[in-house]
Amino acid sequence: MSDVFERSVAGRTLSIRVGEFAHQANGAVTVQYGNTVVLVTACSSSEPREGVDFALLTVDYEERLYAAGKIPGSFIRREGRPTEEAVITSRLIDRSLRPLLSKEFHYDVQVVATVLSVDQENDPDICALIGASAALTLSDIPFSGPISAVHVGYLNDALVVNPPLAQIENSLLDLIVASTGKDIVMVEAGAKEVSEGILVEAIKLGREANREVIKLQEEIQQTHGKTKVRIESKELAPELLSQVISMLGERLSRVLEEPEKLQRDKALTSLREEVKSKLVESFPENDIKVTFETQLKATVREKILQTRQHVDGRQTKEIRPISCQVGILPRTHGSGLFARGETQVLTITTLGSTSREQLLDGLGLEETKRFMHHYNFPPFSTGEVKRIGTTGRREIGHGALVERAIAPVLPSEADFPYTIRLVSEVLSSHGSTSMASACASTLSLMDAGVPVKAPVAGIAMGLVTGRDGSYVILTDIVGMEDAYGDMDFKVAGTARGVTALQLDIKLQGISYDILAEGLNQAREARLEILGKMGLAIDASRSELSPYAPRMYEITIDQSKIGSVIGPGGRIIRSIIEETKTTIDIKNDGKVLVGSPNEEAAQKAIKIIQDLTREVEQGEIYTGKVTRLFNFGAMVEILPGKEGLVHISELADYHVPQVEDVVKVGDEIMVKVIGIDGSGRINLSRKAILEGLPNVPGARVKNSSAPGDHRRKFVHSRERDEQRDRRTK
Repeated sequence: MSDVFERSVAGRTLSIRVGEFAHQANGAVTVQYGNTVVLVTACSSSEPREGVDFALLTVDYEERLYAAGKIPGSFIRREGRPTEEAVITSRLIDRSLRPLLSKEFHYDVQVVATVLSVDQENDPDICALIGASAALTLSDIPFSGPISAVHVGYLNDALVVNPPLAQIENSLLDLIVASTGKDIVMVEAGAKEVSEGILVEAIKLGREANREVIKLQEEIQQTHGKTKVRIESKELAPELLSQVISMLGERLSRVLEEPEKLQRDKALTSLREEVKSKLVESFPENDIKVTFETQLKATVREKILQTRQHVDGRQTKEIRPISCQVGILPRTHGSGLFARGETQVLTITTLGSTSREQLLDGLGLEETKRFMHHYNFPPFSTGEVKRIGTTGRREIGHGALVERAIAPVLPSEADFPYTIRLVSEVLSSHGSTSMASACASTLSLMDAGVPVKAPVAGIAMGLVTGRDGSYVILTDIVGMEDAYGDMDFKVAGTARGVTALQLDIKLQGISYDILAEGLNQAREARLEILGKMGLAIDASRSELSPYAPRMYEITIDQSKIGSVIGPGGRIIRSIIEETKTTIDIKNDGKVLVGSPNEEAAQKAIKIIQDLTREVEQGEIYTGKVTRLFNFGAMVEILPGKEGLVHISELADYHVPQVEDVVKVGDEIMVKVIGIDGSGRINLSRKAILEGLPNVPGARVKNSSAPGDHRRKFVHSRERDEQRDRRTK
């Protein structure tokens, strides 16, 4: 029997329905907000997995295009691999739930969120996250929730909870806050250079808005919740721990002080093997491994808390040495190399016509995307040997984070009519490669001549907490501090404000006082990095790369668009093939012609303008003879527009046969002497030969001549012919 629980959130009803669908799942709910509906289920495996020390959580966010009344655009007309937005939402839910699932629950847990209906006003990602928490809360799976999440926007100088999707584009902030009843568990944001103060207030507002939905889930648990599975925690053998500590002594602390990652990893591997070889006859191998890692983590955390320094000896706010280079690849449109310590990222910019925009086959409002950032993390970046397969969720997530950070500073399409693609290649990894990618992306864009509004830099912040309430916030964390610390807080932005941030924690919650301190510390680091980047390039180059296409814009009559495109696109394809240009036609009549070669672009422009030009009586054109008849010749004076030169109008003397004067393929100058009611054009060559002074009101207008000299040109041969006639 189904039951419905409701609350008002931001003036709209959010309802959670229990007991209607998916009865065999450990927990299942449908969440409705407006007309957006998401089914969320939580299941656990029947058998545990041995030898794991992390939460076995998998989250799948399933977009169904029927939810928005769409049919998939793929050849097979069904949903295939998840879209980037679906992957990002899966990661969003995973990062919110994972800190609240016990590492000692060794059963696989899978959360599946299926979008059933979308009103394109209320974001289904929030419904999915709330549903995931509710499904786990009423299931028998151990979960330290519930949690809730909301969007927070900044519109008209005010913070707004869950603004409609159509308003997000105009919002200075799109922040997602996930929290328990007490603390923050996850934050994700894109912003348009928003101050740290506004971000802190937005996080506070989000946490307050979450409390009512958390109470709603607690009511569901009280009435429908199952008894939680009891976790049997496994304690480390005291004797084993004592022997490991005794064997390591101070050597572990000294190894951690090794500044180079590869040397430190090599020394740690040697210690592991030594400990295992001496204890494997007395204790299980897996227990030895777990004990060693436990002691390593404890040593790292204790060292940071006691010295209030990084593991490698840096001060808490000290950034590793930075180097920046631009223009290092000769043939690309732009390139930038950013290195911070042993982290090194190369980003390449490619510019293309607007026809190269990415088509989106998802549930959102947008159908195309003009700016793309792609992130690659090859195995050699960590000195490993792995199979290189398809792009993973981590790569997609990191790429999207940087894309969000860079997008606010890009010029509009009206100011810069290009599709922009960035590709970040991670060459070496030791500490946040995503934030290094944000820095390298800025360098690459400026090298390419893209007029960015301001440079963007990013930094990753870490946190280590003590049992006594003490904590240390670290600027520019390295891999070990991320793995054994409590927080990975990525912040990117300009000198003016934040453009993107992402918070992941390993605690069951974090106060916004720590977040506020982390934001301010990140701002100091960001300004320092921007200063270093400015030494390599302080403004976008004034000229694009010679290999980048130049875009030329003209405007044609909207009613003539079909004349340029032609039946089935035949005419526009022939122009593109002939001129080797790109041509994009907008519905308002704007035409963008792109080519690295100006002469080719001008040739395409001339053809387009000829196709859309009207034939006018009394004007003179240069045309090509296309057909011959006994009574005259047909001459194409503009593309697709022919007129008849009667045999009596071919010359200023009697012409016995048409072939005596012209043949197919000849170019001749003719004057329009009549256009009948059916649009048939009558031409005269005789009027030209008799001389211009004898033609009252005649105006010379060659079909190649421009109406706008800045965008078109006249063939020099035709100018010479006109000059010779005037001289005679």
